[in-house]
Amino acid sequence: MTAPHLWVRAEQRNNETRVGITPKGVSTLMEQGFRVTVEASDTRVIATDAYKATGCAIAPQNSWPDAPADAIIFGLKELPEDGTPLVHRHIMFGHAYKGQSAGRTLLGRFKAGGGTLLDLEYLTEDSGRRVAAFGYWAGFAGAAVAVKCWAAQTRNKAVAAITPYPDADALTRDLAAQIDGLEVPDALVIGALGRVGSGAADLCARLGIKVTGWDMKETAHGGPFPEILQHVLFFNCILAGPQTPVFVPQSALDRPRALRVIGDIACDPDSDFNPVPVYDRATTWAEPALRVHNTPPLDVTAIDNLPSMLPLESSEDYAAQLLPTLSALADHDAPVWQRARTLFVTHSAKL
Repeated sequence: MTAPHLWVRAEQRNNETRVGITPKGVSTLMEQGFRVTVEASDTRVIATDAYKATGCAIAPQNSWPDAPADAIIFGLKELPEDGTPLVHRHIMFGHAYKGQSAGRTLLGRFKAGGGTLLDLEYLTEDSGRRVAAFGYWAGFAGAAVAVKCWAAQTRNKAVAAITPYPDADALTRDLAAQIDGLEVPDALVIGALGRVGSGAADLCARLGIKVTGWDMKETAHGGPFPEILQHVLFFNCILAGPQTPVFVPQSALDRPRALRVIGDIACDPDSDFNPVPVYDRATTWAEPALRVHNTPPLDVTAIDNLPSMLPLESSEDYAAQLLPTLSALADHDAPVWQRARTLFVTHSAKL
């Protein structure tokens, strides 16, 4: 069997500096017989020279469309939306299987080019659990953005643009300064037993924010959930599906409530299964908060690349989780990759 050729592309999205494999991981794959090409990048949190030192091939930035046909293109976030057919196998977060309009367009590009999407979100163990996830750092950073929003709202100020931090301690110190002198809010976390929820809860614990943790048991009755409105902060930390109930309906906006900020860390506003249908678009690093009601104020924060606020910690953590699965690319029959291919074929057939 020909050795797999993994082509690590440079991310092309603004404010995205993460990477899914470290130089140590590249060395490990090469020792196992892989060919590895890493694109140069002037924004990646790990310098190109660190990859070059492994002996892997270095390709020009954004040259992946011209990669050999057998190369497996590996990145994290979305590709440029230029409509070109996609001919390679791509490992990435596609966001294409839950009815999103952009996802249908992406699948159409794969169908036109004969390529394959191997979606990182759906690489799972036999039990159904993801083999790797940025969830913890998404939760940690998502809670941080919501706290920033709450502090600004409470002080009647605009929310400052989001910027990356060198590490979690630096982020915590900055937040502590922003809420200094304010009455500490409380928070309700749905998905508290998962990776995302635990990250959100840990951020709150660092700041002395009392957390009410909910999971499947507390939401099994299907709602309504008046308890959410009784907390100042609400964090949605679950991957929604067809059976997920609505947590905050539009009708809640006009009810008496303590709720002031929703941190929709799951961030799926255009999904058919969005459990927080009080907003219709993701927020951004430049404009982190969306005001959805004025009196009393209610803001939503919903940024879809939250771990990039802590790019080095989140990259190293994720890469370590994913490396064994990348190694399994050498085994064409590896169940984790078979499931990913089957899922792509199933959804592509619906176009």
